[in-house]
Amino acid sequence: MFRLLSKEIKIFSIPLYVIFLFLMVVVFNALDFRLFNVFSGVFSFAGIALGYFTFNSIGLNHRTHLPLFIYTFLVFAFYNGDLDIGISVNLFTNAFILLILSTRDQVTKKDYYLIVGSLLAIGYLFLPTTWAVIFFVLMHLSATSDRIGLNIFRLFFGFILIILSYLGVMYLIGNDSFNPEYVPFVSMGFQTDFYPLYFISPLAVLLILAIANHFMTFQQKSPTTRFRYTFVLLYTITQLFIVIMYMGKTYEYLLFLVLPVSIIVSRALNLMPKYWMKELGLWIIIVSLILFKISPLLNTRYLLNI
Repeated sequence: MFRLLSKEIKIFSIPLYVIFLFLMVVVFNALDFRLFNVFSGVFSFAGIALGYFTFNSIGLNHRTHLPLFIYTFLVFAFYNGDLDIGISVNLFTNAFILLILSTRDQVTKKDYYLIVGSLLAIGYLFLPTTWAVIFFVLMHLSATSDRIGLNIFRLFFGFILIILSYLGVMYLIGNDSFNPEYVPFVSMGFQTDFYPLYFISPLAVLLILAIANHFMTFQQKSPTTRFRYTFVLLYTITQLFIVIMYMGKTYEYLLFLVLPVSIIVSRALNLMPKYWMKELGLWIIIVSLILFKISPLLNTRYLLNI
């Protein structure tokens, strides 16, 4: 199977993945059809679909089916029809932001910082727990921009523009009280029940090994690869912070990690020295995600306590 997924993608490959994604979103939402779920489904579909185009923009993977397949399977495992609107909107805004920041045209990028600021504000208003993405963008801007002050001004101008517009609308409709949810606090009690996260622990181990291998062979990589991998790794750490601090039992938060994890893991599989290792690693990922998906149907708590 790994050899099949190692083939180069054709011009119609990404549209086929997007069509499959569309059918998956439709089926999951049809199982629990509500108008609210339709809006959530539209934003989540748009955000996840943008992710397919972000692979080429980031440029860390060969143009093969492997990262797209892993990305699709991760979405299948973590997505459900009753997705929170805040998570759905942030899937869209995050993908759009990554697409802009990963462009190689610096002239185009600086013209879009106003849009990036607006997207950050929209994402924050719908899901305040994603505030850490703002710092990810600021760090990327500081490391890559030649006119840091001007671009930070553009970023915050776009952010403030959306926030002020939102406050103005809320005031006009008579909602002038402060919502404390816009200052998300971390619960002092940490989660102790990790079921069904046990099932995807092999994926976490593979991810750690992939990152460790990257740093062990860091000097052998080109400056471009180092920069792009650091970009993906920084985004992964940002989303991992959000997941650890705020996920709780809302496992749909794991969708924020789908894109960077699929990039890192697919690179790790491609760099394994033996073919059987690549094949075994791929099937471990597939089986782990299937078990996670069907975990609500499994009575494994009893087995885990034996």
